[in-house]
Amino acid sequence: MKETLFAVCLLFTQSLMATDVNYTSIPIHIDGVSESAWNNATWHPMPYLMDGSLPSSEADFNGRYRLLWDENFLYLQANISDDVLVDTHPNPTVKYWDDDALEVFIDSDASGGNHQFNHTAFAYHIGLDNQAADYGPDKQAHLYTEHLISRWQRSAQEPFDITWEVAIKLYPNSYQENGENVPLTLSEKQVIGFMLAYCDNDGSEVREHFMGSHEIQPVKGDKNRGYIDADVFGEIKLLPKR
Repeated sequence: MKETLFAVCLLFTQSLMATDVNYTSIPIHIDGVSESAWNNATWHPMPYLMDGSLPSSEADFNGRYRLLWDENFLYLQANISDDVLVDTHPNPTVKYWDDDALEVFIDSDASGGNHQFNHTAFAYHIGLDNQAADYGPDKQAHLYTEHLISRWQRSAQEPFDITWEVAIKLYPNSYQENGENVPLTLSEKQVIGFMLAYCDNDGSEVREHFMGSHEIQPVKGDKNRGYIDADVFGEIKLLPKR
């Protein structure tokens, strides 16, 4: 019993610690093909169920990711195992969460709080067409594809794993819809709210699995809180240049 309690406390303590992200002096080429700069980044798993049911096997879904940064972008590379890819909604702003999608949660100053219908944080749902959707202050879904560059490729042999790369611009809390918004210049020791998830649909009308990088404490049994509350994000810290 004591060992179990210790393990739970250790996991909780680790979840509160900021994850270190190394600097890259060479901008990452976003093409879904790994390059040598990624050798300086650490892999992190995506083991936590946020909604739906657990995948039946690693072939059904398994995911991991790693991060790098430079002054202009936060770079993300995800390695995804998914045996069925689904994109049934032709309008990229309609029920995009029920198609296969990589969901990137960003809170540029790690200030937390409710962001469902404001831009103090973003929940970028990046579809298989590499377009990114989220809700705006008008309570309507919009595309924010210009905030990032996204590309993915599948391996040529089974299990046909996906390498998905994204370069993400960060914006201040003062971001205005249809305004002249200037991306932030990233800097050493900057702390950013971050979480990653994957919407996995295996052929039904709604996604079956929603798996993520961080454990979320449920509210009335609901762990699907990332698109509402930036307090559930983890934190990353940009390490100094070397």
